[in-house]
Amino acid sequence: MKEEYVTPHSRPRGTATTAMITTALLIGTFAPATAQDRPPQHSRAASDTTTRASLFHSASEHHKVPEPVLLAVSYLESRWDHHGGTPSMDAGYGPMHLTDARGALAGTPHHSDGDEDPRGDASRPTLSPDAVTENNPSPEVLQTLDKAADLTGLPTGLLKTDPAANIEGGAALLAAYQVATGAPLSSDPAQWYGAVAAYSGATESGTARRFADDVFTLINSGQSRRTDDGTVVTLAPLTVEPATGQLDKLALKTTAPGAECPRELACEWLPAPYQMLSETAGDFGNHDLSDRPGNQAIDYIVIHDTEATWKTTLQLVQDPTYVSWHYSLRSADGHIANHVRAKDVGWHAGNWYVNSKSIGLEHEGFLAQGGQWYTEAMYRTSARLVRYLAKRYAIPLDRAHIIGHDNVPGTVPANVAGMHQDPGPYWDWDHYFDLLGKPFKAQGPSTSQLVTIHPDYGSNNEPYYCGATPADLCPVHGSASITLRTEPRDDAPLVTDIGIRSSPGSWSVYNHAARVSTGQRYVVAERRGAWTALWYLGQKGWFKDDAGRGKTLPAKGLVAQLRPGLDSAPLYGRAYPEAEAYPSDIPVQPLVPLQYTLLPGQSYSVGQSVNGEYYHSKTFELAGHTVVRGSIRYHQVQYGHRIMFVRADDVLVRSSERLPRALD
Repeated sequence: MKEEYVTPHSRPRGTATTAMITTALLIGTFAPATAQDRPPQHSRAASDTTTRASLFHSASEHHKVPEPVLLAVSYLESRWDHHGGTPSMDAGYGPMHLTDARGALAGTPHHSDGDEDPRGDASRPTLSPDAVTENNPSPEVLQTLDKAADLTGLPTGLLKTDPAANIEGGAALLAAYQVATGAPLSSDPAQWYGAVAAYSGATESGTARRFADDVFTLINSGQSRRTDDGTVVTLAPLTVEPATGQLDKLALKTTAPGAECPRELACEWLPAPYQMLSETAGDFGNHDLSDRPGNQAIDYIVIHDTEATWKTTLQLVQDPTYVSWHYSLRSADGHIANHVRAKDVGWHAGNWYVNSKSIGLEHEGFLAQGGQWYTEAMYRTSARLVRYLAKRYAIPLDRAHIIGHDNVPGTVPANVAGMHQDPGPYWDWDHYFDLLGKPFKAQGPSTSQLVTIHPDYGSNNEPYYCGATPADLCPVHGSASITLRTEPRDDAPLVTDIGIRSSPGSWSVYNHAARVSTGQRYVVAERRGAWTALWYLGQKGWFKDDAGRGKTLPAKGLVAQLRPGLDSAPLYGRAYPEAEAYPSDIPVQPLVPLQYTLLPGQSYSVGQSVNGEYYHSKTFELAGHTVVRGSIRYHQVQYGHRIMFVRADDVLVRSSERLPRALD
């Protein structure tokens, strides 16, 4: 994603007949409820002046849905937040995530803009996937907004923007699914397993079961949090043994076996094609065979969003002429499809070095269309998958190894500006790492010069614009990013990234030139009152702490500083070997520095240290592939928003605890 805007294209809203067909697709034949079974309808929603908890209680009583069931379903979708009526990344609205996929904007899928070679291997011709227009909305089972409107009599606009109406709509849907399965509107939560599974929108039995199991796990364990209306919602623990046999009544398809995935996630194996495209040597798609971690360590997991609906995403990854990634995750229910084995190399990150040493996860989402949040269901399944992969392949759970596509560096100077920006500032890294079991915590004294970026996501309302001009402001929403200025004052220009533009960075949601993100580590250059400067892109980048809460945590770790006697050190977008390391039959990959340099007096956080490697894989058969290993040692540093590499011979690495205190 880049700093561009796609003009919205309207689509007609579905009719009541379509909504009935939607439910029929989900649970088989839809039998209209009798008068005595049909949940009551309401012509208007309650005011938003009441607490969020009272809205759930009221909707539960109106539609005869057990309150624990309604609360747990909503938590798994939105964590009970309304998000100011803004859509999720796949056009779901409100605490109940009522979806309006047909209202989503037409756009260009993730790797189709032509400015980034997703393979990122300079030894082969540039891979430029054909642009594909998004014209396949999500399956009808995910168009739930219209169905909720039909059931409640409330207009779709109110269901999107009013939390009371939204919760009413979600409760009405649950009641309709319950009746359609042939079950009574029971007060016993255990009797709602089938309705909960249907609410997920899953078409696969394994995913529907996993979603329902997660809901009932929440019911049994309980949950409590302060929501975005400022009030606390509590789901008290309740021992429930759900009637899991109800799932059989939904007649869902069996999940395709064979995925590399924890069994409880019920992932689907939907392989990306590996085939020759012509008789020309090396003309094959859409990934490379390898033998990881036997031949190369897997160092990274890269978090993407798709910029396409689920249907289009699956069509693209099964196109041998397109690109590939290892896993796709669906927003509404967290369903996972596995496309490429972890041992093989996907074409997803735009940097061959990172591709050859990473696993790519694509999350259904539409940042470029102004979406503001990701569902809890997807966060949870993604975190479970990452925990599994990290343990299996010894990948550290930190922000030097679990990175966004927006943290991947360009390979050479010409590629820097075209690198992607996803998953963007609205990906909640803090919550994600909580789910990973590795929450960000303070380490060392408050005066530590190494800090972890840690704004409060909910209250960190950076004023981004989502359109083509600064006048096209995004809706006010929390974010995981902090924007940096050149001076410690509110009207100072933003920091300039010379690799992207010659002028200061912008507040565009698609421009990270002057931005740091939750979990990343930087070295403090200076402090002045409420203002803190970080070493960032060879300069001081300033931000202002919020009153009563700092935006960083003290950290401990290693930092790199220029070796005495040098004027500067080049930075690289890939850690390749020296020329002497290449066999005679493999073309030498030049060590091309980026536009950036490490200067005297500056310090940067070290994420890992590696020897140079290059994976040569130009042939269709695995037998022709070679890992070239060199003796050059590199340190991975958090130089700007993206990671970069500096030669070990050019820097000194020391503990952050030995850094002198920054000026106050």
